[in-house]
Amino acid sequence: MQSAQRMLPIYLRALTSKKEAKLLLRTFIGEALRRRRLMQSRTLRQVSANARVSLGYLSEVERGQKEASSELLVAICTALDLTLAEIITDALVEINRQEERTSLTTALTSIADAA
Repeated sequence: MQSAQRMLPIYLRALTSKKEAKLLLRTFIGEALRRRRLMQSRTLRQVSANARVSLGYLSEVERGQKEASSELLVAICTALDLTLAEIITDALVEINRQEERTSLTTALTSIADAA
């Protein structure tokens, strides 16, 4: 079960844990950065060097553990040849999807409880 949990995106891991889920912007931004980096077949090391940020810190940003400043986000986006708007848009799309899933899950749970 634990290895299957690791394969889920960060925001879904939170929902499948027993703790109350929190939808944090930094989590969605981190996922968007990681997704775009992997789409470019780039390593953390390459992007961290180009953005002039430590590899460990970039990893924490991608995992949603650190909230990056706007200056750092711009540096990471520049290293990925992206605009900040592209990453924010990707994050907002995922937030909307997650909110729709949460609403659907709540509705289905209410129906099941009523039955």
